[in-house]
Amino acid sequence: MYVIVDIQGQQFKVEQDQKLFVHRINADQGAEVEFGKVMLVDKDGAVTVGAPVIEGAKVVVEVLSHVKGDKVLVFKKKRRKGYRKLNGHRQQFSEVRVKEIIA
Repeated sequence: MYVIVDIQGQQFKVEQDQKLFVHRINADQGAEVEFGKVMLVDKDGAVTVGAPVIEGAKVVVEVLSHVKGDKVLVFKKKRRKGYRKLNGHRQQFSEVRVKEIIA
Protein backbone atom coordinates (compact mmCIF):
# COMPACT_ATOMS: atom_id res chain seq x y z
CA MET A 1 0.00 0.00 0.00
CA TYR A 2 1.26 3.45 -0.87
CA VAL A 3 -0.17 6.97 -0.95
CA ILE A 4 0.76 10.27 -2.56
CA VAL A 5 0.65 13.03 0.05
CA ASP A 6 1.28 16.78 -0.09
CA ILE A 7 3.79 17.84 2.60
CA GLN A 8 4.47 21.59 2.69
CA GLY A 9 3.82 22.07 -1.02
CA GLN A 10 5.75 19.00 -2.23
CA GLN A 11 4.21 15.69 -3.23
CA PHE A 12 5.74 12.47 -1.91
CA LYS A 13 4.98 8.81 -2.61
CA VAL A 14 5.13 7.20 0.83
CA GLU A 15 4.74 3.71 2.26
CA GLN A 16 4.60 2.34 5.80
CA ASP A 17 7.86 2.74 7.83
CA GLN A 18 9.56 4.75 5.07
CA LYS A 19 12.10 7.43 6.01
CA LEU A 20 12.28 10.64 4.00
CA PHE A 21 13.64 14.17 4.15
CA VAL A 22 11.12 17.02 3.94
CA HIS A 23 11.49 20.77 4.33
CA ARG A 24 11.90 21.80 7.97
CA ILE A 25 8.81 21.06 10.12
CA ASN A 26 8.15 23.20 13.18
CA ALA A 27 7.90 20.25 15.57
CA ASP A 28 10.16 18.85 18.25
CA GLN A 29 12.28 15.78 17.70
CA GLY A 30 10.20 12.66 18.46
CA ALA A 31 6.86 14.44 17.92
CA GLU A 32 4.11 13.04 15.72
CA VAL A 33 2.70 15.16 12.89
CA GLU A 34 -0.37 14.46 10.73
CA PHE A 35 -0.74 15.41 7.07
CA GLY A 36 -4.27 15.33 5.63
CA LYS A 37 -3.68 16.26 1.99
CA VAL A 38 -3.70 12.70 0.61
CA MET A 39 -4.20 12.80 -3.16
CA LEU A 40 -3.98 9.12 -4.14
CA VAL A 41 -4.29 5.79 -2.34
CA ASP A 42 -3.25 2.42 -3.79
CA LYS A 43 -4.42 -0.58 -1.75
CA ASP A 44 -3.14 -3.74 -3.47
CA GLY A 45 -4.00 -2.47 -6.95
CA ALA A 46 -7.26 -0.69 -6.02
CA VAL A 47 -6.44 2.95 -6.81
CA THR A 48 -8.48 5.82 -5.34
CA VAL A 49 -7.83 9.30 -6.71
CA GLY A 50 -9.02 12.39 -4.84
CA ALA A 51 -10.55 15.50 -6.33
CA PRO A 52 -8.28 17.15 -5.18
CA VAL A 53 -7.89 15.26 -1.86
CA ILE A 54 -9.39 12.13 -0.33
CA GLU A 55 -11.65 12.89 2.64
CA GLY A 56 -10.70 11.15 5.90
CA ALA A 57 -7.32 9.96 4.68
CA LYS A 58 -4.17 11.09 6.47
CA VAL A 59 -0.55 10.17 7.04
CA VAL A 60 1.01 10.18 10.52
CA VAL A 61 4.78 10.73 10.65
CA GLU A 62 7.31 10.89 13.46
CA VAL A 63 10.05 13.54 13.37
CA LEU A 64 13.39 11.76 13.80
CA SER A 65 15.83 14.66 13.48
CA HIS A 66 16.51 18.08 12.00
CA VAL A 67 19.45 18.26 9.60
CA LYS A 68 21.05 20.58 7.06
CA GLY A 69 21.44 19.67 3.41
CA ASP A 70 24.59 19.91 1.31
CA LYS A 71 26.02 23.34 0.61
CA VAL A 72 24.91 24.89 -2.67
CA LEU A 73 27.19 27.58 -4.10
CA VAL A 74 25.62 30.44 -6.06
CA PHE A 75 28.16 32.29 -8.21
CA LYS A 76 27.27 35.45 -10.14
CA LYS A 77 29.57 37.19 -12.59
CA LYS A 78 29.34 39.93 -15.18
CA ARG A 79 32.09 39.70 -17.74
CA ARG A 80 34.49 42.60 -18.22
CA LYS A 81 32.91 44.52 -15.30
CA GLY A 82 34.92 43.17 -12.38
CA TYR A 83 31.71 41.94 -10.69
CA ARG A 84 31.90 38.58 -8.93
CA LYS A 85 29.66 37.42 -6.09
CA LEU A 86 29.80 34.06 -4.30
CA ASN A 87 27.02 33.01 -1.97
CA GLY A 88 26.48 29.70 -0.14
CA HIS A 89 23.25 28.16 1.12
CA ARG A 90 22.37 25.09 3.19
CA GLN A 91 18.71 24.05 3.22
CA GLN A 92 17.10 22.98 6.51
CA PHE A 93 15.45 19.52 6.39
CA SER A 94 13.58 17.28 8.80
CA GLU A 95 14.03 13.53 8.67
CA VAL A 96 10.68 11.81 9.23
CA ARG A 97 9.44 8.21 9.39
CA VAL A 98 5.94 7.24 8.27
CA LYS A 99 4.28 5.59 11.26
CA GLU A 100 0.76 5.07 9.99
CA ILE A 101 -1.33 5.52 6.86
CA ILE A 102 -5.05 6.00 7.53
CA ALA A 103 -7.10 5.57 4.36
